[in-house]
Amino acid sequence: MDMLTQEHQDLLNNACDAGDPKEIKATVEVIREALNPHPAGQKTLNAPKKAELTGVQHKYAETVLFFAAAAQTCHAYCTYCFRWAQFIGDADLRFAQKDADSLFDYLEEHEEVSDILFTGGDPMIMKTNMLKQYLEPFKDPDHLPHIKNLRIGTRALTFWPQRFTTDPDADSLIELLRDVKEVGGRHIAIMSHLSHYRELSTKKVQDAIHRLKQEGGVIIRSQSPVMAGINDDARVWNKKWKEEVRLGIIPYYMFIARDTGAQAYFNVPLVRAQKLYSEAIRSTSGLCRTARGPSMSCTPGKVEVVGVQEVQGTEAFVLRFLQCRDDEWIGKVFFAKFDPKAIWYDDLEPLPGMSLPWEEAGLPRPCVDEPCQVEWMDEFLEPVYPLEVV
Repeated sequence: MDMLTQEHQDLLNNACDAGDPKEIKATVEVIREALNPHPAGQKTLNAPKKAELTGVQHKYAETVLFFAAAAQTCHAYCTYCFRWAQFIGDADLRFAQKDADSLFDYLEEHEEVSDILFTGGDPMIMKTNMLKQYLEPFKDPDHLPHIKNLRIGTRALTFWPQRFTTDPDADSLIELLRDVKEVGGRHIAIMSHLSHYRELSTKKVQDAIHRLKQEGGVIIRSQSPVMAGINDDARVWNKKWKEEVRLGIIPYYMFIARDTGAQAYFNVPLVRAQKLYSEAIRSTSGLCRTARGPSMSCTPGKVEVVGVQEVQGTEAFVLRFLQCRDDEWIGKVFFAKFDPKAIWYDDLEPLPGMSLPWEEAGLPRPCVDEPCQVEWMDEFLEPVYPLEVV
C-alpha cells in the first residue's frame, strides 16, 4: 500500500470498507489506468498497425521488440517493473504473440531493422524447445540477413542462474545460442537487468556468466533503473560496474525510473540521479564507462541528463538524445529550466526564447504504414515534453 499515492490509497480503502467486490475491482481498474500502464506511447505509438502483430513494438527504426506469449511471466516480480501491465491478467493491456511467422513477415518488409529484442516478461522462462521457434531460423545465414543482432532481455542470470547451467534443457539452450552465433553469424546479447552488485556475488551466478560467455559465445550487457531505497548510492553503482567488468559483463545503461506504476515511491530526482552517476563513474576505468545515463526512456526517445550549468543567465539542465524516433535528433543537446524536484521529462520547462523543432518536422514512426501528421504531433507530443531543442 505504501507504493500508492495517498489519493489512491484512500480510494482503495473506501472501496474495501464498502465490501462490494465489484466496486473493489472497478476501483483497482481506475487506479491501474492512472498508473500509466503503457508509458512512452507503447500502445498508441509503437505498435504496428497490423492485427496479427499483437506482440510487437517498433519505436526506433533499427530495433523491433517482440513479446512471446509464453514469456509473459518472470522468475520473480520486481515491485518497480515498468512492464507491470504484462502480469495483471488483463489481455487488453498485455503485449503477447505466439506466432513467429508474422513477426518474420514484418521483419522481411522492414530491412532497416538490424536488431530484435526478445522481451517480456522474461523470454528465459520459456523452455528451449519453445525458444527454438523464434531463434532457430536465424541459424540460416540467408534467413532475414539484415537482422544482425538478437537481444534477450532477462532477469534469469541472477534470479534463476540454473537456467544456463543445470536445468534439464540448459545444455540445449547453450547449444542453440552457440549455433545461432557461429552458424548463423548473428551477434547474441543477453540484456541482463542487474540492480545491485550483491546479485553477482554467488557462485551459481558466476558459473552461469562463465558458461554463457565461454560455451554460448554471447555478450552480456547490464542495465537497471536507479531507485530510491534500492540502489540510489554512488558506491553501489561504482562497485556494481567494476564487478561486472571483472566478470566479463559490459555496463550498458543507468535508467531513470519510468513514469508508470510505483514511480512516486521509487523515483530519484533528475539532479540527484545525474550527480550519483557522475560520482559513481568518476573512479572507474574506461572499461566501466560504457555505462550511459542517467537516461529517461520517454516518448521521443532516450534522453540523457548530462548535467546542470548556467545558460543565458539561467540555471539549466543540459540534456541530450541518446536515441530517438527521428534519427536526426540523436546526439542533439537541449536545455530545460533547472528544477530540483523534477523526476521526469514532462516536469521540465523550456528556457525562454527557444522554439520547438517538431512543430515543423514531425516525428516519424518506423512502425506505421503512413507518415505521421502534424495533428498527431499536437495530440501526443506537446503535453508530454515541453522542452526546447537547440
